[in-house]
Amino acid sequence: AGYVGWEAQPLPKPDEPDLIERLDDLDLRNDSDVPDVPPSIDSTPEILRRALSGLSARWKNWWIRGILTLAMISVFFLIIYMGSFMLMLLVLSIQVKCFHEIITIGYRVYHSYDLPWFRSLSWYFLLCVNYFFYGETVADYFGTFVQRREQLQFLIRYHRFISFALYLAGFCMFVLSLVKKHYRLQFYMFAWTHVTLLITVTQSHLVIQNLFEGMIWFLVPISSVICNDIAAYIFGFFFGRTPLIKLSPKKTWEGFIGGGISTVVFGFIFSYFLAQHQYFVCPVEYKSETNRFVTECEPLELFQMKKYSVPLLLRSVLGWETVNMYPFQMHSVALSTFASLIGPFGGFFASGFKRAFKIKDFADTIPGHGGIMDRFDCQYLMATFVHVYITSFIRGPNPSKLLKQLLVLQPEQQLNVYNTLKSHLVEKGILQPSLRG
Repeated sequence: AGYVGWEAQPLPKPDEPDLIERLDDLDLRNDSDVPDVPPSIDSTPEILRRALSGLSARWKNWWIRGILTLAMISVFFLIIYMGSFMLMLLVLSIQVKCFHEIITIGYRVYHSYDLPWFRSLSWYFLLCVNYFFYGETVADYFGTFVQRREQLQFLIRYHRFISFALYLAGFCMFVLSLVKKHYRLQFYMFAWTHVTLLITVTQSHLVIQNLFEGMIWFLVPISSVICNDIAAYIFGFFFGRTPLIKLSPKKTWEGFIGGGISTVVFGFIFSYFLAQHQYFVCPVEYKSETNRFVTECEPLELFQMKKYSVPLLLRSVLGWETVNMYPFQMHSVALSTFASLIGPFGGFFASGFKRAFKIKDFADTIPGHGGIMDRFDCQYLMATFVHVYITSFIRGPNPSKLLKQLLVLQPEQQLNVYNTLKSHLVEKGILQPSLRG
């Protein structure tokens, strides 16, 4: 009854100048206000440019891409021959370069705003995240090496606290760098940096984790993506007629299908040759006695030849009832299928990103190919998939890793573990109880 006859009163209108000033502070902008990134420069060597001067632009690009592809593959094989440590350095170098290319795009786009500390903070966060991930790797795989050096024991013991403290310092520096009328833009760039870190650093860390499982888990996925890129380009170049996706107009269904079939066949054959050598199938381990990485072990059943029955439908075609192959070859089919079906979506994502900023390539590092990120956009999805695949279907308990963790414990803790394990083995009947008195 007390509300009968009550009438709503209109809210007071804000002053027009005050409203305009508040909107200016929000720095609301549309896509057309974003400055264009300067076009990339043609970095083709003068020798190649002269040699191919008589060809059309289409065939000139074909030859440049082909020659540089062969050169990169040759360098890659050389690094494989040099060992696991050089492969880790290669992954780190590619990670830093990809981060640099993406951050540079952001810096060029928003350079006119004079945002303070943007590039410095971006590289600082890269350093912090790498310190965290590589510190975790050192703690997991270099336990015996760390145990011998007291200064490293301190860093490993408080590694996560130190990493968090470093990140907090960068976070506080970002807050202190905020400038009126550019708040929203600065938070855009803060998010830009962190998404770039997620794409580059996290995935490169997973690549190194895969490498420690055995070089074959590094080579087959990466080579499958490379094979898919090359085969899809060749099939699309000669037979491509039907557009695949609007984000990347040059991609065709013919290239996608031809590249997919070629990749599965390549992965199956390539894994057969790799599975025969301990150098590729054994987990990478660090030996503190020799201060070097080694790949020596008794190969798992996954890499031992087995006999399989051929399905009835294929017996009449192949004429075989049984076939000898490595179990890993069946896993290679799964890896190759992902590389050919889902891997290209990393490239489509990169194409959408480049279209958003009206650029053709991330950089002009490699003539005919663009930047490093242009060549590795599909590898990042692959790295995550392989890591998840290993942890879900392959990896079991790791005695070597457990032993390294036990060696880091205090003597009293080691004795406690020893007595507990001994009692458990006695109860199982594996050990005879010791006689006393």
